[in-house]
Amino acid sequence: MAKRKVGPVLAEIREAIEGIETYTAGKTLADFQRDWLLRLAVQRALEIISEAARHMPDELLAQASGVPWKKIRGIGNVLRHEYHKIADDVIWAVVVENIGPLKTAIDIISQHISGE
Repeated sequence: MAKRKVGPVLAEIREAIEGIETYTAGKTLADFQRDWLLRLAVQRALEIISEAARHMPDELLAQASGVPWKKIRGIGNVLRHEYHKIADDVIWAVVVENIGPLKTAIDIISQHISGE
């Protein structure tokens, strides 16, 4: 895997998180299940987060050790290759329970990098 600069990778993750937050704000699981385009957009944003996390050095990820980085890195493979097994309620749980803490983790990591 080609080495990428950390700053742009963090920006990609932050943009995907903000997109998820913006378009799921005020929504319920039922709203999410009814909205085909929203489901696909959230899944794509999670793929981007997953792939970008693969380009983050482990020593930086250790700055936010409470985040399940292995699962984040792995969810992209599920979304790309096992999409027929994806349950809306599982994706929605990721949105509701994990996106906020992930955003906080990205902010913490951002404080540990020098300007690239």
